[in-house]
Amino acid sequence: MVASLRSPRRVVVAIFLVTSLCLLLTLYHRASQPSSPFLEPENGPVTAETPTPTPGNRELELVVASVRAEDTSWFHTYLPSWHKNIYVADDPDASLTVPLNKGREAMVYLTYMIDRYDSLPETVLFVHASRFAWHNDDPDYDALPTLQNFQLPYLRATGYVNLRCVWVIGCPAEIRPELDAAQKDSAEKVMAKHIYKDAFEELLPEVSILPEVVAVSCCSQFGVTRETIRSRPKADYIRYREWLLATPLDDALNGRVFEFAWHIIFGKEAVHCPSAAACYCNVFGLCDIPCKDDSCDGRYVLPPFSSLPKGWPLVGWEQEERNFTGPLPLPPSTT
Repeated sequence: MVASLRSPRRVVVAIFLVTSLCLLLTLYHRASQPSSPFLEPENGPVTAETPTPTPGNRELELVVASVRAEDTSWFHTYLPSWHKNIYVADDPDASLTVPLNKGREAMVYLTYMIDRYDSLPETVLFVHASRFAWHNDDPDYDALPTLQNFQLPYLRATGYVNLRCVWVIGCPAEIRPELDAAQKDSAEKVMAKHIYKDAFEELLPEVSILPEVVAVSCCSQFGVTRETIRSRPKADYIRYREWLLATPLDDALNGRVFEFAWHIIFGKEAVHCPSAAACYCNVFGLCDIPCKDDSCDGRYVLPPFSSLPKGWPLVGWEQEERNFTGPLPLPPSTT
């Protein structure tokens, strides 16, 4: 009896010892391997990569209104890390284009807002294609430093920012809608100010009182936040574009209507003419320059012609050499 009781007990003890030894060996083997949060599939290890930002997560995007004849390579050369949406308005086969080349930059801007309404980045800068243009608020009429110096925190705080601070052309009282409309029939040439009242009432019927004066520094280049764009329903931007597509007004008029309406569309007062000193400081970080209300020393002078001379910025109006110190594009390859 005694022997028969001991034999099963020995078997149980032996099984326990073998099981414990196997468990210890397994734990030792696992502890000796490098730890990893990933499982390795049959075709190799999975590696962690930094995800590419989705459009809605981007801090900033550029929207560029261009035509085929314009050189937009400078955006890639000098702003390589900026996300660029370069629309070619007169090329229906371009990757980014518009329903109809009409309304100048307004058609591009509206198309972007409509198509990207649900995936907007945090901030957007809407600009023209040419690096050097008479209206760029820079001593050399160079758009590059205005973009490089742009203060994103100020845009985030205000929702809409014009890229031009100087008052000449646009401020302090560019359009008087009621008075200018009354002079339309007697004007030698119909200008945007003459048709602004009718266009304004069609585009912004929710504004019950027609502004007595409309003013903003030209020329349809500005920054705006996602929240500001979305403060209006997408249907508004679709309606603006449909108006632009349908209007019999030519581009010299319909584009100018939007030029002096964007700031109102985005929630600013009809007269939006901040002092030059405050604007240059807040928008471009240029805070220590002598200023008057409408301009600051050494910043912008209205050029004698709207077309810059051939050879600009190295060659001036009298064919004199200019001391331009900014970066220039590489010369075209001869090979």
